[in-house]
Amino acid sequence: MSSSQAEELLVRAGIRPTSNRIMVLRELEACGGLMSLTDLETRIETLDKSSIFRVLTLLLSHHLVHSVEDGRGIVKYEVCHGEDHCSVDDMHVHFYCDVCHSVYCFDQIPVPVVDLPEGFSVGAVNYMLKGVCPSCNKKV
Repeated sequence: MSSSQAEELLVRAGIRPTSNRIMVLRELEACGGLMSLTDLETRIETLDKSSIFRVLTLLLSHHLVHSVEDGRGIVKYEVCHGEDHCSVDDMHVHFYCDVCHSVYCFDQIPVPVVDLPEGFSVGAVNYMLKGVCPSCNKKV
């Protein structure tokens, strides 16, 4: 994602495109998967943790990214790729490997639809499968 693409995405979401916001969004997109706050802090040396966290909180509130607990209690973030940003319909399954601690996105597997009782509405979904990935299965 170029700076101009990140800026356009932020503007469409109603967010003023500052350099910090563009930097965080571009870094999340560049990784192509899930990143924690610590991962981002390591990769973006010019921003401190609190600045990155403020940007992530803003991006979450405007549904440009979604967060997922990675299986160890660490929150990771991922850029949403739906037309209207993140919605429950765009959420997908993630897989946590108990051996190498990697998290995989299964973009093509949507989360199952759950028929909730009347009066309940879903705002976010965290669907994490845990087990052993193919690489670690080969080593066993």
